[in-house]
Amino acid sequence: MKAAIVATPGETPFYGDFALPSAGENQQQIKVSAAAISHVVKSRASGNHYSFDGVYPFVVGIDGVGTLTDGRAVWFAFPPSPLGAMAQFTVVDNANIILLPENLDPARAAAMANPGMSAWASLVFRAGLQPGERVLINGATGSAGKLAVQIARYLGAKKIIATGRNIAVLQSLDVDATVQLSEDPGALKQQFATLAAERIDVVVDYLWGDSALMILTALAKSRAGDYPMRYVQTGSLTGDTLALPSSLLRSAPIQLMGSGIGSLPLSQLIAATQQMFAAALPGQLTIDYTPVPLRDVKEAWDKDDSKKRTVFLIE
Repeated sequence: MKAAIVATPGETPFYGDFALPSAGENQQQIKVSAAAISHVVKSRASGNHYSFDGVYPFVVGIDGVGTLTDGRAVWFAFPPSPLGAMAQFTVVDNANIILLPENLDPARAAAMANPGMSAWASLVFRAGLQPGERVLINGATGSAGKLAVQIARYLGAKKIIATGRNIAVLQSLDVDATVQLSEDPGALKQQFATLAAERIDVVVDYLWGDSALMILTALAKSRAGDYPMRYVQTGSLTGDTLALPSSLLRSAPIQLMGSGIGSLPLSQLIAATQQMFAAALPGQLTIDYTPVPLRDVKEAWDKDDSKKRTVFLIE
């Protein structure tokens, strides 16, 4: 079968031949129709992600959409190594397969799955967002952040604050307040302090770095002890490390947690995706994506897809 393959560490995936897999006990063979690039997919392909097992060669991709042998449309995740999602066929454990809602376009579902899973898991399973609460999305101008804004609105957030560098994208979002991260650091600190004083219940952070420290500092100084503030660390687009003073966490009821592979059991990540798909049509969730034939994987791999998800179509 044809697949996107990585044969050696640091190599860009190439389109080539890989052994056709057979389903074992409690597994299903899936004919794949679409699979999307995501930050975790790129990180695993490079061999740098903490969840990568180091087996070469392997097929890239952790999730996708396709059909079972009986023709039912499904979303699947985490094929066993060395299999992956970006191939004509894959094999997946039954527990990691969910039926797609009727009328949900497969390419749209593939584009939405990873960022939607991340946002839903962060807001629902980690933060426990309740209707009427106030949410800040740090890094809301990328495809994942924009989807998190939509999901927070669908879940009944009273106020949504979005941060990002692209002012045009910020202004296009359905939010109640925006913070442009390219402003002077002094002005940024004041904006975060003002917003925190008005109350922020939940932060979903896709960036980390300097903006995260500003937000955590503002939260710690705002009405300490009055209400629990849940800070969910989901991505690190602006830095992997942070010099966080311990006094910030001791001086205020901030619950600092991560959301991702490992911080949640696999069953909850699958459930988060299923719930997000169920909300996609009634919530009118949208995501921008570019369809690309899988045979063009080498050319498309290194393009910046943070604003518009790249979805490989597989024949």
